[in-house]
Parts: sequence; C-alpha cells; structure tokens
Amino acid sequence: MGIIKVNNIKLYAFHGCLDEEAKIGSAYRVDVSVKADLKKSAKTDNLADTVDYVHLNTIVKEEMAIRSKLLEEVANRILHRFFVEIPMIKKATVAVSKINPPIGGNVEEVVIVLTKK
Repeated sequence: MGIIKVNNIKLYAFHGCLDEEAKIGSAYRVDVSVKADLKKSAKTDNLADTVDYVHLNTIVKEEMAIRSKLLEEVANRILHRFFVEIPMIKKATVAVSKINPPIGGNVEEVVIVLTKK
C-alpha cells in the first residue's frame, strides 16, 4: 500500500449557514490523502496504474463549487466521488478548512476532517 497526498488546494467558495457567506464567499483550503496499492505503478511507470492526482484535484474543485451550509457535507461528497470514480482507493481522508471564519473572534481557520474506507 502507498499514500498519495494533495495538499493545500486553495479555493474560493460560498459555503456556510449565513446568508452573507452565500453572497461574499470565503477562502478555503482542502487537503486530501488516499491509500491505494501503488506497487504496480511503481514498477510500470504508467499513469493508468495509479491514482491520478489531477483527477483528485478536479473532484475537489467541482464539489467545492457546489454551495453547502456545512463543510461536513462538502467533505462527504468529495469522499463519495473518490470511491465511485477511482475504485483502486482503499481509504481516503479529506480535510476542508475555512480560512478566517466569521465566528466572532480572531480565528485562523476551522477544519473538518472526514475519513472513509
């Protein structure tokens, strides 16, 4: 088994429970980690034998573009698509971070982390 990580995917999106979040949006960061058998691709040097991190990034960008009230729902959608579209994934973790959340204090970020096997 091996792990492929795509870290610090920076996006601007419109998630949140407040109406103003839907209008003005916010900065987000997404980090993903997937576990898969990478022995074959390590030998063949063939993209078809591994998890394409461009595909992972595309899924993240597409799902982050769909407004949700909760980051948990966004992370769950990303995980769902990983397993539907990339069958060789055995385990995946998605962390969705909202930068400078509007929670009435000086908070750098809030992070939701979901894992699925």
